[in-house]
Amino acid sequence: FGWTVDWLPDHRLVTTGQGLLRREPDGSLVAHADLGDIADNWNEVVVDGRNNVYVNGGISFEPTEGKPPGVIALVAPDGTVRRVADGLAFPNGMAITPDNRTLIVAESYAEQLTAYDVGDDRSLSGRRVWAPTPGDHPDGICLDADGAAWYADVGNAHCVRVREGGDVLGTVALDRGAFACMLGGPGGLTLFIVAAEWRGMEGVEATMADRTGQVLLTVAPAPHAGWP
Repeated sequence: FGWTVDWLPDHRLVTTGQGLLRREPDGSLVAHADLGDIADNWNEVVVDGRNNVYVNGGISFEPTEGKPPGVIALVAPDGTVRRVADGLAFPNGMAITPDNRTLIVAESYAEQLTAYDVGDDRSLSGRRVWAPTPGDHPDGICLDADGAAWYADVGNAHCVRVREGGDVLGTVALDRGAFACMLGGPGGLTLFIVAAEWRGMEGVEATMADRTGQVLLTVAPAPHAGWP
């Protein structure tokens, strides 16, 4: 598999990496969409409640000058592909509100969560800062029923619950980097955190060999909401 996964309404898995792949019932991986004309290095994916697949990419681990290269592409239910956002500074986790009307993306290098309005035609508009995260570089994110967002932060080794506007509602400190978080379990009140030691890009192979990854959990104050 690639960097991230989500599921289509028919329970087939989609995953990112060099493109967008889909896992078939027999276990085989096939191309779900051709994204090559838009960008490379695809990162995070989210499927909304209307079977629209949003995937972000164009990531660069080195900060770039000028307009950031990150983009978001849409794969519609009929298979058509188009770019719906650009100029993102290392786009990471994405989540969509329960009404399918707002997409929130973690801009790691911009130290913020960025929101877009989702139109009836599935386009993204009205770009704005949903929550600044000064000093943090948000990675994976999820939403809860109180309208707050959780984000994982690798470098600062914590997960943070934040309200729109930036008010911090809670922090879960860890002893290693937090890469992703998701609410689930009974009643959607368990926060699952994927964590591992982080030694920089040059230390990725050693970190994988040492098997420092863990799945941690804690009780959350509000249940899961939205997509994924």
